Amino acid sequence: MLNQNQTPLLDALKANAARPHAPFYTPGHKLGEGISQPLADLLGKAVFRADLTELADLDNLFAPQGVIQEAQQLAAEAFGASQTWFLVNGSTCGIEAAILATCGTGDKIILPRNVHSSAIAGLILSGAIPIFLNPEYDPVLDIAHSITPNAVQSALQQYPDTKAVLIVYPTYYGVCGDLSAIANITHQYNIPLLVDEAHGAHFAFHPELPTPALAAGADLTVQSIHKVLGAMTQASMLHVQGNRIDCDRISKALQLLQSTSPSYLLLASLDAARQQMALHGKMLMSCSLQIAEEARTRISQISGLSVLEMPRLGGSPGFLALDKTRLTVTVSGLGLTGFEADEILDEKLGVTAEFASLQHLTFIISLGNTPADIEQLVQGFTSLAKEYRRSNLTVKNQVWQNLDRTLDYALQLSPREAFFAVSEILPLTQTNKRICAEIVCPYPPGIPVLMPGEVITKSVLEYLQQIQAMGGFISGCNDISLKTLKVVK
Repeated sequence: MLNQNQTPLLDALKANAARPHAPFYTPGHKLGEGISQPLADLLGKAVFRADLTELADLDNLFAPQGVIQEAQQLAAEAFGASQTWFLVNGSTCGIEAAILATCGTGDKIILPRNVHSSAIAGLILSGAIPIFLNPEYDPVLDIAHSITPNAVQSALQQYPDTKAVLIVYPTYYGVCGDLSAIANITHQYNIPLLVDEAHGAHFAFHPELPTPALAAGADLTVQSIHKVLGAMTQASMLHVQGNRIDCDRISKALQLLQSTSPSYLLLASLDAARQQMALHGKMLMSCSLQIAEEARTRISQISGLSVLEMPRLGGSPGFLALDKTRLTVTVSGLGLTGFEADEILDEKLGVTAEFASLQHLTFIISLGNTPADIEQLVQGFTSLAKEYRRSNLTVKNQVWQNLDRTLDYALQLSPREAFFAVSEILPLTQTNKRICAEIVCPYPPGIPVLMPGEVITKSVLEYLQQIQAMGGFISGCNDISLKTLKVVK
């Protein structure tokens, strides 16, 4: 057992920041002396003294032998991995590295159609061929959940030469599929199970939270420590266990994807966040679960509102758990879209959600939230229901293009082929039945609705236009106004 009280990387950074010396190395602001005054006024100069480069005492992220190696070993033990890599380019580079390490050009990989755009980037970089599985879909709530063990079993029977399976666990709404069953099926074919666990880094620290991906049998998982724990934005981890993953390929892939000038502020924040959770994780998560339950109970009692609960998921196959620190509130009973409710709460009631969708608002309740935050959240929804309710509009009765229909795509080219193909930009009205050459996704949560290589269909175009008309933001594409799309020429 390692001493989880230690913070080797944080301690080394602190010592180097305090060491008197004349700096003739990057970064150019030289321990904060060259920082502009407005930025210094905002952040203070102390943070810039710690904004250091790969000095002798600070180790090397791509060939760690000192304090970074020690910090990563501590993290591996705390999170239940055999080896851990610190990521300064977010979980995005971790997902891309996982695909690059397991798939080459023409290799097949099974993954859900509601993957994050980073997985599509991984397909483009690797040249892998996606075998997409549609997730289970709730047409009443208009929410896509996880893919099921049966779907994975059928896909592997049809494509036994598949090189890897990638799962999103949990989904952006906190829904967890039957990862243990999927791992058992995947391992029968002796191929690795990769997990996008960006929103599940806290699972390892409380028994009332869903089972962590590694404990459920995943071979590799990527976690956004900054999303739900105490690291700085962009700071993530990649964990591996077992012998199905070539760790050298992971390291080499990360060298391609990560900056050669990694931020030690981000790296140290990972070291500190690991120590915090290793020592106090259960207590911190108990508090988060307690205030989340209070929010869930009180908001569900407000007329016109409902919250996503596990019993509703119980009728769907393959779903085992709901992360109770993730709160999804359905607002359509107020006659409002999620986008409208989000704008009112944010601009008039002082409550900001993680993201909005057509019928819902989703909130992340983490170790940084307080009972006062929960009180403001509940009061915000109370005011929303009382003062902004519309009796003449019921969102759920509008004619939506259901997400499960729009996911019925045909992949004509591999994402890599389409991305690098000669392309042209056409008015949206002229793109029906053309092959898409760019990623198009409503954001957040950054789940693509179109990707390079797929045939553009009328239902997809209508769905995107509906999202935009209701206040959603389209990202990833060249023209975010969605007047044009890039297609293969």
